Amino acid sequence: PPALGLLTINALVAAQAVLVPLQCEFFALEGISHLIKTVERVRAAFNPALEIQGIVLTMFDKRNNLSDLVASDVRRHFGDKVYKTVIPRNVRVSEAPSYGRPVLIYDVRCAGSQAYLHLASEVLRRERRERPVV
Repeated sequence: PPALGLLTINALVAAQAVLVPLQCEFFALEGISHLIKTVERVRAAFNPALEIQGIVLTMFDKRNNLSDLVASDVRRHFGDKVYKTVIPRNVRVSEAPSYGRPVLIYDVRCAGSQAYLHLASEVLRRERRERPVV
């Protein structure tokens, strides 16, 4: 989150991993560096097991060169931590909260919903690969 308050710090202390949504916009790059520093501090002081599970590129607009630049920078800097699935900027995703519904219920067929379903599959595949069931 842009503002890391006490509630967020407490959540990091209790968490095993962090899944970072990153808007494909310029200022998001500053926010992620702040978040990573905070995760490192929490790891050092309270929760040595805390890890960044992955980074999800959100609000990606294929018509906007800035989205491509941000995505390229993030992938270059964080490598395999960045999920392949990208969540597109989508009107239905933006509308869903105003109707009090998750986008998957509001419109499961829209591009945003489909991207979130693909992301869920990718997260599960990665988890199975990194933490095989014994």
